[in-house]
Amino acid sequence: METLKKFIAYYKPYKKALFADLFFASLASVTVLIYPLLVNQITRNAINDKGIATDLVLKMAGIFLFLMVIEYVSNFYTDYYGHAMGAQIESDMRSELFGHVQKLSFQYHDNARTGQLMSRITTDLFDISELAHHGPEDAMISLVRIIGSFIILVNINGLLALTIFAILPCMIIFAYHYSIKVKNTLKKNKEHIADINAQIEDSLSGIRIVQSFANEKVEMEKFRSSNRRFLESRKNGYRVEALFFNGLTAFISFILIAVVVVGAVLVSYNRLQLTELITFLLILNTLIDPVKRLVNFTQNLQNGAAGFERFMEILAVQPDITDVKDAAVISHAKGRVEFEHVGFRYAGELNDVFKNINLTVSPGEYVALVGSSGVGKTTLCSLIPRFYEASEGTIRIDGTDIKNIKLKSLREHIGIVQQEVYLFSGTIKENIMYGKPGATDEEIISAAKKANAHEFIMGLPGGYHAYIGQRGVKLSGGQKQRISIARIFLKNPSILILDEATSALDSESENAVQESFERLAEDRTSFVIAHRLSTIKKADRIIVLSEQGIAEEGNHATLMETNGIYAKYYKMQYNQAT
Repeated sequence: METLKKFIAYYKPYKKALFADLFFASLASVTVLIYPLLVNQITRNAINDKGIATDLVLKMAGIFLFLMVIEYVSNFYTDYYGHAMGAQIESDMRSELFGHVQKLSFQYHDNARTGQLMSRITTDLFDISELAHHGPEDAMISLVRIIGSFIILVNINGLLALTIFAILPCMIIFAYHYSIKVKNTLKKNKEHIADINAQIEDSLSGIRIVQSFANEKVEMEKFRSSNRRFLESRKNGYRVEALFFNGLTAFISFILIAVVVVGAVLVSYNRLQLTELITFLLILNTLIDPVKRLVNFTQNLQNGAAGFERFMEILAVQPDITDVKDAAVISHAKGRVEFEHVGFRYAGELNDVFKNINLTVSPGEYVALVGSSGVGKTTLCSLIPRFYEASEGTIRIDGTDIKNIKLKSLREHIGIVQQEVYLFSGTIKENIMYGKPGATDEEIISAAKKANAHEFIMGLPGGYHAYIGQRGVKLSGGQKQRISIARIFLKNPSILILDEATSALDSESENAVQESFERLAEDRTSFVIAHRLSTIKKADRIIVLSEQGIAEEGNHATLMETNGIYAKYYKMQYNQAT
């Protein structure tokens, strides 16, 4: 019932359209019920031993045409406007689901499969759309026709009507039993097709790696395995559906045979006229149609219910990083960042990535983070914009706990160039403008020049309007990195985080970007994660992280004199370079 209430709530903005749809569906059903009664009038009164009553036939023909127009208009409304209403509800659900997924933290997306999410946002919601439209409509049509048919049939012959309605409860019990099985198989089918989508998305995203290792057969075998599971699930689904639908067809045939046999007996005993039996059979056809609709409704219901359950499963995942009540909005951040006894571990993990980090970074300070892979340099910086939540301790910006700052406001003051550059499908201009939607062409060009990207952009066909392909596949690694840095120049934040930001640049571009970054870093708090230690020699402070936390800190000269971990790393890289 709780799930049903949530589903019905999506009709609220479209109440008028829903009521109109149900009205016209009922009107079309009533016209269909009248047709057999008109036929009965013609067979009983218009045709007799004296011939054909032309006036009555013409009158009946006129009524037939009038009803046909009503039926056409009613069915057109339900087919067009009813489907449009279902599509609008689907669109609302998709928007809600997409917005919800965007609120979920990195920790959720680290474990989620993109293909699975895509399947829930597309395929599952289409099934829900069909249910949203056809569900109430089919239920109303069936209700009107079954009740109307029952009243008419009872008035014609109560015993013959009782024959039909004695069989119907058995049919309903059968339909309910197998509809549950159909729902379960449909849900499994959705899960397996989502697995296939995830497998395809994974393989196609990594197609260059697949081909470079000549592992097409490996990926094909993965796909075949997922495809095989889906095939078995579909075959099982078809078996259940075959039992279900053919069972219902058998019940319908049984009803028809029972009516013919009982009707023939009643005619032979003069308890029923032949014209009444003909009318009865015609009305029985209008009764069988809503029963078929109920079968179709049951399929839509189970299909849509399976999709809606999967839809609700994601909505039930509460974002683990949210705004607290009365969270503050900061109009300007000076950039003082404090870590007080900060520790972090991934959900479900027992081991800490790091713990007891105590660090204060002054406004405008240029801090570099150094350490071996896996000590948590990137994770530590990811705690500042709350991509992950610290397991313990407190992080403050300008003296305010970041948990007491609205997420949007917090992240607006932080600029990040991540180690793995991601560019959206579109033009170079659109990707740079992502740093400041609505920026002018002059601002975009200025940001590109600061990132040493303007020259190569102008060398591309189309310049700033050049299409770069999905994930920027038409650009080199260095070009992609410079585009991502240009986005940060355009955003112009108070706090900067660069995670290996210059790692993909050649020496000439690296020097140009480094100079620009140093200019941008003036009066801004900057965190730089770097394996190339030559790029951080001018840092105000270098923090060396180890498994135990902060192992060393100081500027380049101080740490070289200490001759500790940093000096060891630097000498190793210097020797490799020479």
